[in-house]
Amino acid sequence: MNIKEQFKDVKNYFSPKIVAEVNDQYVKIAKIKGEEIPWHSHENEDELFYILEGSLLMEIENEAPITMTNGDMYVVPKGINHRVSSVNECSIMLIETKTTKHTGEIESAITKSIEEQSY
Repeated sequence: MNIKEQFKDVKNYFSPKIVAEVNDQYVKIAKIKGEEIPWHSHENEDELFYILEGSLLMEIENEAPITMTNGDMYVVPKGINHRVSSVNECSIMLIETKTTKHTGEIESAITKSIEEQSY
């Protein structure tokens, strides 16, 4: 599989697509543009972000924001309040435990169920 080719099916921002499974983890891709992701946390799961193309602003509560670019990776530890945004389109890969809810316990207009991520 070519990860970058998988993005042709991703039409909407903030709408992860599951592209693979590894043990109890999903490998997902998503396009980010804008600031619609709410502050949220995942009580029991770490979350890995890998930037494939573009620039992503990673905000961690009570820390200075981090600008991530192509090739950068960041693991948000479980229980840590965070959000991401991007001024221009950014393509990312996520690795998350299968129990990870898209926006944690926070429901918003962009929140997607696991079923909506399996396209």
